[in-house]
Parts: sequence; structure tokens; C-alpha cells
Amino acid sequence: MIEDVVIIGAGPGGIAAAIQLRRYGRMPFLLEKAHVGGLLVNANLVENYPGFPQGIPGAELVGLFETHLRAAGVAVDYEEVLRLHFEETFIIQTSKRVLRSRIVVAASGTKPKEIDFPCEASERIFYEVEPIAHVEGQRIVIIGAGDAAFDYALNLGRKNKVTILNRDQKSKCLPLLSERVRQTSGIVYRENSRVRAINRAGEGVIVSYVSMSGECELQADYVIFAIGRVPQTDYLAPRLKERVHELEQRGLLYFVGDIKNGIFRQTAIAVGDGVQAAMKIHRKLQEI
Repeated sequence: MIEDVVIIGAGPGGIAAAIQLRRYGRMPFLLEKAHVGGLLVNANLVENYPGFPQGIPGAELVGLFETHLRAAGVAVDYEEVLRLHFEETFIIQTSKRVLRSRIVVAASGTKPKEIDFPCEASERIFYEVEPIAHVEGQRIVIIGAGDAAFDYALNLGRKNKVTILNRDQKSKCLPLLSERVRQTSGIVYRENSRVRAINRAGEGVIVSYVSMSGECELQADYVIFAIGRVPQTDYLAPRLKERVHELEQRGLLYFVGDIKNGIFRQTAIAVGDGVQAAMKIHRKLQEI
């Protein structure tokens, strides 16, 4: 059986595409590796999504998205996409099965940038807040200087002791996030602090870094890296990568959300991408 549309990723863009397609009476397959919402579940407060003048916690907005999916009659199939091929139709190999589809929406978001220094105790190291959002009274080091690093610190700083390490002299985050960090007693911000290694120490780790004052060490229970992300396209088969432009031009392949938006990773932008893709897909399917 050949499906009309398979959507890879249940972040804001994939969710919006699925809901809009259901409005057209179409039933897309929505595949998700981990959890609905993508990185949005980590957001301390989403303040630029219309309709929430006081802002809304990321996890709460994700809950509303899940409710909307159910109301639209869209089911999420939790299975990882391992490989995407194209041979007249798309062949989607997942961790559970093989699907065929006329059209694919790639909404798989991003993955963390690789670390370029020795790093032990992987069970204590994360790239998102969500896995340790529940912890209290812990020492947490966040490595990074952008919006994500400061937002993660605000998310965890109410109930934990958080240290942000920025390798540069200036932060890259929004001024309002920087100001909120300064006003939060549980958060310490250190600039000019370049991490050299993370080594296991009992049940925690020691973060070794170089600052203006020389070699330094920090004991921590957990470490979160927020040093940047790159598009998650590992599942694209090499031959398909060579044909991406062609397939996009034919209206068969759509990239939506963070996977294509570079530094412009915002929920509202991803949602717009998803709705626009769904509208184009509906027209395309009318032609087939």
C-alpha cells in the first residue's frame, strides 16, 4: 500500500502540517522517534507565540498541541526513521516497518553539534533540559552562551545551583534572558571560560576549564551542552540527498521547521512552514 503523505517528526512544524492536512480530509502518517513537541518541551517560557500574552511554558504548549492532534484525529506513531529512499515513490524504513509514500514532509528538527574535547560519564551529560527537568538540589553546569543556554538555566535555576560557562566574552542571548539570569540567585554566569574536559568523579563529574584566572574546575551532578545544533538529516539516503532539489521542485518532498531554518528556529515559524507545506501538498495530491 502506498500512503499519500508521511510526516517525519512531531515537532511544531510536523504537527501543524498534520492538522492542516486533516482539515482537507487527508490522513497523513505522523512518525516520531521520541516525544511530541521536539525541543519545545525544553522551553522555560514561550513569549512570542501569538495568543499567549503572558507567555506559556514550553511543556504546556506541547500539551495543547497534543490535545489538538487528538481533536483532529491524528495519531502519532512512535518509531524512528532509519532511512529514507526514493524509487518512483518514497520508501521509509523505520525501526518497526517499511512504508511507502507519494509525498514526504521532513520535520525531524536538529541534532546537537559534536563535542571537540574529552568527555566521560555520558549518563550525566545531556543536550536538553527535559530528561532532568524534575531534579532538585543538584549542581548543574550549562555550556553555551545563546538563548538555549540561558533558557535552560532559567528552567533549572529555581530548584538547583546552575553555572553557565561561556567560552567568549559576550553572550549571544536575548537581553531579557540575560537580565533574568542575573536576577536569579541560583544561577552563576561565567564568561571567558573554555571547557577542556569533563571527567567522572564519583556519582558526578568534574568540569575542567580555562578562564582569565587560569585552570579551573567545577564539580557537577549534571552537564548540559547548548553549543549549537545542526539539521537532523542522517536518515536521508545518499542518492536521495543528490535529488533533494528535484524532489522539492516536483512537490514531493518538503522540509519544514528547524531542519531548514538555520538560526531562525522559532515555534511560530515552524508552524507556518507546516501549514504552508500542507496547503501545497493538498494541491499536489489533487493533480496526481
